[in-house]
Amino acid sequence: MKKKIHRRYLAEFVARVLMIGSFALVALILGLILWTLIQKGLPSLTWEMVSQTPKGGFYLGKEGGILNAILGSLYMAGGGTLIALIFSLPIAIYLNTYLGSSRWGNYVRLVLDILWGIPSIVYGAFGFIIMLSMGMRASLLGGTITLTLLALPIMTRAMDEVIRRMPTDLSEAALALGSTRLEIALRVTLPQMLPGILTAVLLAFGRVIGDAASVLFTAGYTDNIPTTLFRPVASLPLAVFFQLGTPFPEVQQRAYASALILTILVLILSIGSRLISSRLNKYTIK
Repeated sequence: MKKKIHRRYLAEFVARVLMIGSFALVALILGLILWTLIQKGLPSLTWEMVSQTPKGGFYLGKEGGILNAILGSLYMAGGGTLIALIFSLPIAIYLNTYLGSSRWGNYVRLVLDILWGIPSIVYGAFGFIIMLSMGMRASLLGGTITLTLLALPIMTRAMDEVIRRMPTDLSEAALALGSTRLEIALRVTLPQMLPGILTAVLLAFGRVIGDAASVLFTAGYTDNIPTTLFRPVASLPLAVFFQLGTPFPEVQQRAYASALILTILVLILSIGSRLISSRLNKYTIK
């Protein structure tokens, strides 16, 4: 009996050490990344850089900014997330309301998990093939569609897990009152799971706004702000890539500043989602 208790305490101690060590390792890596970006990018982070488009000779170290890349990333990521939301929410509701844990429901979840794990460059190649078949060129529309395909499995699967965590007592009480499954999904599930659904949306947005491989062939790159959906568009990840590829130290420092801007955008989204979720949680039943 004493040996079993000793083994149990030993296993608990080892698990605790592993958890603390894993947290410390992740925090250290995050701290090193942030410190590198701040140290190398903050000196080049000026108002001119975030408020102007590239001028002549920008990639040679002359004046200009990356406003085109900032707006381009927001356009593509925002549009792709919005379109993905239109499709993801009904799919997640249907999965939990009508399929549940059935065989077909598990098949759909398996397909979504596979799509989630596919490298983003594959989505870019697939979107490029679709664009060629339709006679399209690299454009804001092409990049948005590709990011929609990338965000769709992420958002759907995250929403599915959120909805599955809803207390069964609420749905059973609604069924007892004569509500249909669709009414339960729209009037009970959605209001209760709104904080988690919002988190799923922002998770997908944070994933697609930092992706470079999927928009490399489909969105193109330009120093101008697009005026239509059929014009090429710049993005922050590609701006970082192109600036780091130059042999000029001034431009390379701007690349770190661009990466810092992208990190700040994702950080603002994460903090904002936490604040909004905490406010919405006050109106949910736990």
